Amino acid sequence: MRSHPPLRAVAALALLSAAGTAAAARSAAPGPPTIKLSATHLSGSVGGTGDPTVTVTVAQSGADASALTVTAVKSTAGDVAGTADVRVTGTAGTRTVAVTAHARGYADLTLQVAGPGGATATTTLHYAASAAVRDSAGTRYLTGAADASAAVDVGGGHLLVANDEDNTLRLYDGSVSGAPLREWDLDGALGAEREADVEGAARVGDTVYWIGSLGNNKDGVYRADRNTVFTTTVSGSGAATRLAFGTAGHRLREDLVAWDEANGDRYGFAAGTATGRPPKRADGFNVEGLEFAPGSSTTAYVGFRAPLVPPRAGGKALIVPVTNMDQVARGTRAAFGTPVELDLGGLSVRDLRRDERGRFLILAGSWGADDNSDPYALYSWDGHAGHRPVKTLDLPTADAGGWECVASVPGPVAAGARVRLITDNGSADLYGDGTTAKDLPHPEWRKSRTTWFTLG
Repeated sequence: MRSHPPLRAVAALALLSAAGTAAAARSAAPGPPTIKLSATHLSGSVGGTGDPTVTVTVAQSGADASALTVTAVKSTAGDVAGTADVRVTGTAGTRTVAVTAHARGYADLTLQVAGPGGATATTTLHYAASAAVRDSAGTRYLTGAADASAAVDVGGGHLLVANDEDNTLRLYDGSVSGAPLREWDLDGALGAEREADVEGAARVGDTVYWIGSLGNNKDGVYRADRNTVFTTTVSGSGAATRLAFGTAGHRLREDLVAWDEANGDRYGFAAGTATGRPPKRADGFNVEGLEFAPGSSTTAYVGFRAPLVPPRAGGKALIVPVTNMDQVARGTRAAFGTPVELDLGGLSVRDLRRDERGRFLILAGSWGADDNSDPYALYSWDGHAGHRPVKTLDLPTADAGGWECVASVPGPVAAGARVRLITDNGSADLYGDGTTAKDLPHPEWRKSRTTWFTLG
């Protein structure tokens, strides 16, 4: 006779089996989804093309990432950018989020991930949109800093850019808008307590020379860190560019003053550097341009924003050749060539760049304005002291920011040539809330603008 387990034991086994099945079902159920942004703040522009994007990473335990959907479900300012203006692309665990702006201002955009079974999670993207600009199709925005002040081309459309509010050099891909690919903080290398106020840059071979403004600060106070010429060594090119700090000198300001005094105080450098004298006056003292003489790796042309010569409306712009700039960047006393006075229609030098034939492109602007309230223009100059520069283009001034540096002159300085300029947006109210760009709380919202122009 076959024996059977007691009925009570059978019931217990059934209960245990049911419990195990339920537990297995619970363990197989997807967990809550997660959503994370690569940056919580994003800047765009009205009418912009190629605006920056952010990456969103989504996941859900027990579910394939391709089964998750990401959508915008709420906007705090639909007139700036609504939920329908948020585009999410990609199907795996990493998606790309882009936003189209309709008006200047701010909008908090709520992004939601939804998984199988209806579980959701949200995160907030803090979005800021600047106004439309002229030539928007060719405009790109360099984010992370707003006070672009000097730049050099390192190949492949990539730019090394200085910012006059810090001592960090940034590498950008100039073909797209967005954050720097790499940064080099030079505070320690320079031994700086404050910004060097870098205003000019010039490249000779693999060496880039950077020069501070040399002038007082806006309150007329001398800041030693601004009295700086330093070098960096470039290796690689394009996105693979690397930098190494070279040397620095901190006496060019004093040498310029002594040289001017020895030559009859022609340019008033002593008065321009006196305590209490702001630098951005017609009779001030402020350097903004740097470029090497044709065929030389030692003689550099230092272009002055102030003073004008004579120091009044309609005065000429001033360039002073430093004939041993390679040694000045090591702390040696400067030697000077014959100064050059150029008629730029009452404007002064904001930057200058030389082509391979020895012809110069001069970015001219007001000695006083930090924005677009005064004219800007491009001039071509053949490098001969007695020859008059020729205006090649009046630059647009209806948009925020002041034209600050010539980033690239890929061909001869002649009619039809394409040149890349960058704005200093530090004093601009980009988003219409009265906050200047340099004071914005998030680096993703701070930005300068780069645009190509064709010479006339």
